[in-house]
Amino acid sequence: MLLYNVTITVDLDAHRDWLQWMRETHIPDVMATGMFRSYRISKLLYHEHTDAEIYTMQYLVKDKLHLERYMEEFAPELQRQHQQRFAGKFTAFRTVMELVDTNE
Repeated sequence: MLLYNVTITVDLDAHRDWLQWMRETHIPDVMATGMFRSYRISKLLYHEHTDAEIYTMQYLVKDKLHLERYMEEFAPELQRQHQQRFAGKFTAFRTVMELVDTNE
């Protein structure tokens, strides 16, 4: 299993609208691709950005083939929509981790 992690720093004046949009639009669109098994949204409680909130979106994916298909077929358009709606209000970086062990 792999964990596709997107860490997003969102300006304070936009983060409530951003979180609502993520829950109601973006994440359902990501999950509708069929490439991921589940997702998790987390909010960093302690960080040094006084003008922003930081969230992580974590998507559980079966294998590298599913992730690569998502990145090639779906991610460009979904990221474009995100950029268009929240331009200048966020920064993001993405990482991929191998799930080594879990008790879930």
